[in-house]
Amino acid sequence: MQIEHVFFDLDHTLWDFEKNSQLTFQQILKDTDVDCSVDDFLNVYTPINFDYWKQFREEKISKEQLRFGRLEDTFNRLQIAYSQDLIEFLSEEYIRILPTKNHLFEGTIELLDYLQPKYQMHIITNGFEGVQQLKLDQSGIKHYFKHIVTSESVGLKKPNPRVFNYSMELANTTAEKSIMIGDNLEADVLGALECGMTGIHFSIEENSPKNKKYTSVSKLLEIKNYL
Repeated sequence: MQIEHVFFDLDHTLWDFEKNSQLTFQQILKDTDVDCSVDDFLNVYTPINFDYWKQFREEKISKEQLRFGRLEDTFNRLQIAYSQDLIEFLSEEYIRILPTKNHLFEGTIELLDYLQPKYQMHIITNGFEGVQQLKLDQSGIKHYFKHIVTSESVGLKKPNPRVFNYSMELANTTAEKSIMIGDNLEADVLGALECGMTGIHFSIEENSPKNKKYTSVSKLLEIKNYL
């Protein structure tokens, strides 16, 4: 491989979304006196949130439906009474507090330090512009990346090929010289492969699906074996 540019997803790849989300909900549920433990809440919320993000990527729901619907569905599933004011408050507090958390996956800094002298690095994320920028600032890794492309800045979401092509044009590179690393097989890896890029699938589950078309790793530092 003549790779010169490394494109990373952010959430669930470098930035530990689940840990940071847990800490955020732990704080806001306590502050609002919601009668539910954070573990019970997250057991219901996590798969609902995953499904809402899938619908959001597929342009089936709006940003507002994502932010509010996932909370309403969780409260309904848990049979906890709520008001619309509470849902709106929790949604706003979640978006405000979440990006201030700074937990990264094990090996993130070591990997970025290893790659930085060898490659230009960039972020391609489906997250919201202001939120993602703050996550990068608060976790202290923004300086590693030359370009940060969000779905809001492009007006499209991965795996739309125009997102990857736009990102490569911005970086002044080609697919043959580019590799995409991310946790979402469909949005990150297969989307990149469709554009001719190389792909690495990062999944902390060691039994994640394997394919000859892309490399799979369960620890970030394994990437050093390929770059």
